[in-house]
Amino acid sequence: MQNLLLHGLGQNAASWEAVKSQLASRQMEAEALDLYGMLQGRKAEYGALLESLLDHCNGQDGKLNLCGLSLGGVLALDYAKRFPERVNSLVVIGAPYQIPKFLLQLQSMIFRVMPKSAFEEMGCGKKTLRSLASSMGRLDIPEGLEKIHCPALVLCGEKDSQNQESAQRLHQQLKGSVLRLVSGAAHEVNVENPQALAQLLCEFWGRGNLLSAF
Repeated sequence: MQNLLLHGLGQNAASWEAVKSQLASRQMEAEALDLYGMLQGRKAEYGALLESLLDHCNGQDGKLNLCGLSLGGVLALDYAKRFPERVNSLVVIGAPYQIPKFLLQLQSMIFRVMPKSAFEEMGCGKKTLRSLASSMGRLDIPEGLEKIHCPALVLCGEKDSQNQESAQRLHQQLKGSVLRLVSGAAHEVNVENPQALAQLLCEFWGRGNLLSAF
């Protein structure tokens, strides 16, 4: 069973390093994907990013445990809708239930004025991030959620008031899912409280029958 970690829009694979370290101390491994690198020259739009993820995941052996934050959570949900038989479990963190178009526009404006050095640290150009944010405005996240039948853990930072209602609605739509708030964290749970997140992942992934014992 492979554990895959999908980062958020303003993050990169390195955003999972503290979580991976905490997992390793508990004898559990996970791979953090470089979502921007997976575009491989494709157009910087959500659809192209999803296709890149589909190609990567379908090239892996066996079923997958997918864990995604924000953008990564939306991607994980979309993969599970299309290939439910390939997903062993889902962990969705701080993901929107409906795309907040105003916030996407605001985020794009923030990206516009951020210094070039900030994007170099993320490993993604300013134009790429703005294009990705803009393309997400057309997504319909609730569509197809009924196709997902794997165990699911829906997480949200206790300080992430913007996404707590979305977490509740995702929990209601994902049959048999569990909802948890992560203490001491806002939106970027993987950065703000990696220890608590790693503990939740270990408890969730470590159960042979997942939710029935979680």
